[in-house]
Amino acid sequence: MDIHPIRNDSDYEAALKAVSPYFDNEPEPGSEDGDRFEILVTLIEAYEKKHFPIALPDPIEAIKFRMDQMGLTVKDLEPMIGRTNRVYEVLNRKRPLTLPMIRRLHRSLGISMEALVAA
Repeated sequence: MDIHPIRNDSDYEAALKAVSPYFDNEPEPGSEDGDRFEILVTLIEAYEKKHFPIALPDPIEAIKFRMDQMGLTVKDLEPMIGRTNRVYEVLNRKRPLTLPMIRRLHRSLGISMEALVAA
């Protein structure tokens, strides 16, 4: 195989160009093309993680986004956060999330722990 580490933008562009045809016709895993595809994707992901990191969302914005996705109301958050006034305080940033709140939000809404504890 003619695969090389991705060290700069030129290498990155070449890797993207090389992997592009595989998305239209994904090769069989374990085949020579399948191995090439897997290696290229791994190299591209590693380069992107290092050079184009994606910041975690603000915890309150993550909660509001999930509420919107799931069609939830403030009342629906009471089992996870507390009474209605407490939910409003959290959503308006007047009160911080506590560890028990974070755990319940994670379990109930599927929001990652990392996103909920990001500051």
